[in-house]
Amino acid sequence: MNGHTLYLTPDNWDITLDSSGRLQTSANAYAIAQNVANAVRLFTNEAFFAMDEGIPHFEIELGYTRPALSVLRARIREAALNVEGVLDAEVNLDGVRDRKLTGEILLTVADEDKSSKITLTL
Repeated sequence: MNGHTLYLTPDNWDITLDSSGRLQTSANAYAIAQNVANAVRLFTNEAFFAMDEGIPHFEIELGYTRPALSVLRARIREAALNVEGVLDAEVNLDGVRDRKLTGEILLTVADEDKSSKITLTL
């Protein structure tokens, strides 16, 4: 099975319990999309047991007035493609507004016996 992870609530990105009181999990396409969202949010040196994973945001755009969108696009696509189950990723960035990066990631994921298309909004 591709993609199996703890379910994170979309409103506050926190773990939650299922109806039986156990940690809720997600699987397949939803889990893969959530793993991509986590990979894109991860800064290099932030994950204690995987310091080399993540996007080096401090090196490529933080501290610059206008980050190079082409560099961001390439780093985000690379992070998405490194997630198990992702077949393709297209990153469309609108730009930075009010210190927030906006855009979307269009994913093609392996979902059991078929591929699925998913759109993540940044």
